[in-house]
Amino acid sequence: MTDVVATLDLDGVTDKASLMDRCARDLRLPDYFGRNWDALADVLSDPGLWPEGAAEERIVVVRNWERYAEARPDEWAVAREVFSGAGALTVALALGGSSK
Repeated sequence: MTDVVATLDLDGVTDKASLMDRCARDLRLPDYFGRNWDALADVLSDPGLWPEGAAEERIVVVRNWERYAEARPDEWAVAREVFSGAGALTVALALGGSSK
């Protein structure tokens, strides 16, 4: 089994709706994803989201999050809570410059 690593790039994200859209796109969430906090928590905790045979450790690297966190601190706090409560999911915040 190997670790599963996904990148969530928040470049250009300015509000909750665009955060949910970016999560759906970058994390390849299923079509039924409801684009709200509860739905995000549910889908991230669903082991069926990750490839079969994936290791217990699932990692999401969040890039370009600083502007969103500064512009929407309350939403960012909720997003952090959702990510931290998602079972065996580890969220790593990329700090400093990031290249594509």
